[in-house]
Amino acid sequence: MNNKKLFAAVVGLGLVTLSACGSSSSSDSGSTGSKTVTLVSHDSWAVSKGVLADFEKKSGYKVKVLEDGDAGQAVNKAILTKDNPQGDVFFGVDNTLLSRALDNGLFQSYEAKGAGTIQAGYRVDGDKVTPIDTGDICVNYDKAWFSKHKLQPPTSYDDLIKPAYKNLLVTENASTSSPGLGFLLGSAAKYGDDGWQDYWKKLKANGVKVVDGWEQAYNEEFSGSAGGKKAKVDRPLVVSYASSPPAEVIYADPKPTTAPTGVADGTCFRQIEYAGLLSNAKNTKGGKAFLDFLLTKEFQQDMPLNMFVYPVVQGAQVPAEFTKYGPQAKDPETMDPAKIAEHRDDWVKSWTSLVLK
Repeated sequence: MNNKKLFAAVVGLGLVTLSACGSSSSSDSGSTGSKTVTLVSHDSWAVSKGVLADFEKKSGYKVKVLEDGDAGQAVNKAILTKDNPQGDVFFGVDNTLLSRALDNGLFQSYEAKGAGTIQAGYRVDGDKVTPIDTGDICVNYDKAWFSKHKLQPPTSYDDLIKPAYKNLLVTENASTSSPGLGFLLGSAAKYGDDGWQDYWKKLKANGVKVVDGWEQAYNEEFSGSAGGKKAKVDRPLVVSYASSPPAEVIYADPKPTTAPTGVADGTCFRQIEYAGLLSNAKNTKGGKAFLDFLLTKEFQQDMPLNMFVYPVVQGAQVPAEFTKYGPQAKDPETMDPAKIAEHRDDWVKSWTSLVLK
């Protein structure tokens, strides 16, 4: 989802798969008939070298990748450039920002081959976007810190405003970060239109710290991350993902027998990411072929250990590390995309006034 590539780098393994998906060198400008298809995405895009090479071999297209910061930043830039887009396909708009992309005409219609294999809970109306992956935005905790201080980790939103957890949580800015926005929406789903503001007043009074984005929150402020351990910071709670604990295990050297971080299961919000064929794309044929590729089992089963998300197609296998260290939340907060569209901007404005001023 957002900046997990940076997470992988800080934890200590420069994966070949994460760097191998970069731009393919080509003098082709991407015009009609081009053999280059250009993907625009946020910084977390990653695919194994062999999987991408297999697509290129079978399709005849070379893939060029343009990464453009956090999901919110990438979506906003894509909207600004929609009349002369940077590429053919956009990957990484999630359910928190989907309406903004659709209302601004970012995508053209295309139903990807394999759309019928998408699990029912992730399908969307219309054919402007294709669901690609899912994950849960949740508060993560540093097991060692809580053990040392003989304090039980929080398990719910309510716990986070208790005096025992004062000055322990760091979260991302809801106006600049997708996980930060997801955490805000989760609280709105939990406490309702009339209750979420009071909750955030209490959270602010309990010392929540807000930073711009996920990379800063997780790698610079959270005591449970590899970066946090080195910096000796003192925030043992962070808004991240349910899939962060398996990442901490997979990228550690030597690997621990248990994950050093855990998830407060009662603080999760379900996130779904989509891809779509950009309006005014120069290589629509190549873009369609790439969208088809994103729903293949080969790509879907490759995603978890590269982008730390769950597949959405039926029958796609999940790595054992996910089952053991980062299972999906049993009962995450969710919100209808129409409600997000109706309230998101007002909620973010109110949140900004409440929390940042």
